[in-house]
Amino acid sequence: MKKLGIMVASLVALSSGAHAYDYKVGGLEIDHPWSRAVPKGATVAAGYMKIKNTGTEPDRLVSGSTTVADRFVIHQMSMDKGVMKMRPVPAGVEIKPGGTIEFKPGSGHIMMMDLKQPIEKGKPFKGSLVFEKAGAVDIDFAVEAVGATPAPAHDAHQHH
Repeated sequence: MKKLGIMVASLVALSSGAHAYDYKVGGLEIDHPWSRAVPKGATVAAGYMKIKNTGTEPDRLVSGSTTVADRFVIHQMSMDKGVMKMRPVPAGVEIKPGGTIEFKPGSGHIMMMDLKQPIEKGKPFKGSLVFEKAGAVDIDFAVEAVGATPAPAHDAHQHH
């Protein structure tokens, strides 16, 4: 019986830490916002995450902010004649009902410009996302190593 109690306590501790960066606002689920550490002197960084709309109405990520940068810009990337182009999306990004958008390396992302402080591996930083209908949600960006790839997706969510 004692072993069962220890095992249950261990599983609870592991599951709560594994989902420390998942959020919910209205019908929107924000999965693991993260960024990469940047070299000393860098002035830009990128943010990544998945946003799923479990609601019945579309919503739109329209803006945001972060404590580490003066500017927060939603960017899309596309290929044009073999050249990758990056452009701001001033109108934001729509998330359709039942749909998911993913900001990831080599694709759409959040560009954080005019960094005010270094972004270092293992040192999360605060941010906020603003949605057209759901409103604002405060988030923490996990910080992975320079060149890191996306963290594995979670099936379950701990919501803030």
